Amino acid sequence: MSENKKEKKEKSPVTRETLMFMLKLVWRKKPSLFVMYILSILIGFGYGFIDVIMPKFVIDEAAAVIGGGGAEHIKKAALYIGIFVGLHLFFNAANNVIVHIKNVVKEWFDEYIDVQIGDHAMAMDFEHTEDPEALDTLQKAKEGMSWYSNGVCGILDSFTFIIQQAALLCGVSVVILLTCPLLFPVQIISLVIISIFNAKNNGIEKEFFLKLAKSNRVFWYVLYELADFRLGKDIRLYESADMMCDKAEHFSDIQCKEWINADSKICKNSWVMDIVNSLRDGISYFYIGFLALTKAITIGDFSMCVGGASTFYWSLHRIITGIQDVSKKCSYAHRYIEFMEYPAAMVKGDKPVKDGEHVIEFVNVGFKYPRSENYVLKNINIKIASGEHLSIVGLNGAGKTTFIKLLCRLYDVTEGEILIDGVNIKEYSEEEYRRLFAVVFQDFQLFAFSLRENIALSSEADDDRINEVLKQSGLYDDAQKLEHSLDTTLFKSFDEKGTELSGGQKQKTAISRALYKNAPIVILDEPTAALDPVAEYDIYRQFNTLVGGKTAIYISHRLSSCKFCDKIAVFADDTIREYGTHDELADIRGGIYSEMFAAQAQYYVS
Repeated sequence: MSENKKEKKEKSPVTRETLMFMLKLVWRKKPSLFVMYILSILIGFGYGFIDVIMPKFVIDEAAAVIGGGGAEHIKKAALYIGIFVGLHLFFNAANNVIVHIKNVVKEWFDEYIDVQIGDHAMAMDFEHTEDPEALDTLQKAKEGMSWYSNGVCGILDSFTFIIQQAALLCGVSVVILLTCPLLFPVQIISLVIISIFNAKNNGIEKEFFLKLAKSNRVFWYVLYELADFRLGKDIRLYESADMMCDKAEHFSDIQCKEWINADSKICKNSWVMDIVNSLRDGISYFYIGFLALTKAITIGDFSMCVGGASTFYWSLHRIITGIQDVSKKCSYAHRYIEFMEYPAAMVKGDKPVKDGEHVIEFVNVGFKYPRSENYVLKNINIKIASGEHLSIVGLNGAGKTTFIKLLCRLYDVTEGEILIDGVNIKEYSEEEYRRLFAVVFQDFQLFAFSLRENIALSSEADDDRINEVLKQSGLYDDAQKLEHSLDTTLFKSFDEKGTELSGGQKQKTAISRALYKNAPIVILDEPTAALDPVAEYDIYRQFNTLVGGKTAIYISHRLSSCKFCDKIAVFADDTIREYGTHDELADIRGGIYSEMFAAQAQYYVS
């Protein structure tokens, strides 16, 4: 089946599904909006119909006055003018109120959709955050529900406009049938030709939208990086502004070429539509003028026919282009529905996690990242007892962080299984399983929120508990010196009085966060890599004391931090090559660990 046939086959279900989704959403969230749309339909119909009908009566009465008619015709003309002006004033006032209310509701829905997209992005399996296809779907959802479709209200505005024009079309059709029926074929033939070319333009725009999704994502990434103050030092010290600007210009050029290409195709179709419109107007005016000259209709009828013909054509045109426009907007907005229904990467269980001690076991685990043929880990077999402190070491790229990602179930294993208390972790409830872990990654993130929120990561926080963990991490005294203590905002992104923490303070904030969670399994994945070895050792030693009887897993390149751990796992060649205590591994002549330890130790021995 060709792409065009496939698109035609799928277009109707997509339009219908999206439109029904929007209508149901409005009915659930803001049903009063339907009242505004009904009033808009009535006002739009009233506007169009009186503009066609009322001039006829005014002109006929004016002609009667010119022809020698009495004061009665003057009074009637004045009355019709008064009615015409009064209705316009009323419709204008009512429409302004309705537009204001709809704009307020539109803002609400725009924010609601943004929150829904953000919430779903955070709830998606972590694997999707590193999947280009998922990221493109996210980009399409954002753009499709913003300026491409103008959101929920943008789609419903177009839909209700079709209903409004259909009502107006019925009204003027009666007028034309009674006065100048031959206008029908002229308007309809013209409209068919124009609709064909307008449909081609819509197809070009939709193709353009899909093509630009990836380049848009890259372009905006580069553009935001240019304006990100956090990158100021690197950009200046490495004089990379030119490179960044060149990249932005490169992707901008790509987009401009696509815009020009799409616009040139659209312009050719638009020229044809302009020619057809000109011919339609010429034929229509000639026919109506002929009727007036032969006195088949009055001057007022002439005015009404001209207005009716124009209104008939444009109403029919707006109905057809409106249907095309709704279809196009629904096609864009459907990307939001696709994103919200994006398939999960992992199967979720529902088994609760029991309280008490927890034993971790990797059984013949192998893993390769999605879209990759190479294994990152192979034949991983290890058992971590409850309360055991395990150190994981190895060179960069040995799979240490991947091991942690699998344990935290950010990814599922490719082969084998991971057991907690003898149960495959896939069987556990995701929410309950994640509660087992407090993790500080090397690339941990702090947010431009208050210190309290950065530690609790919740709208509800226990200040006594926060102060306790701040004392344990050694950050309490520094926190007390801040202008607003726990309420002090980190960074100056949104608060000019925000504070910029030092590297060590950031590390301690992240560790405080892990302590505050009070999970039974604590993981430190090189969060202190930016610190000097002595400072790192002090933090690990202190943290090791703080976690006490909890299960703890440490990843560090500095092997001095391994000495206080019960066991050490050495990763190399995509698997665990050595396993044992510090003394056991250090005594293995020619062993990986002993050589690494000796290489590092020489820098601290005179």
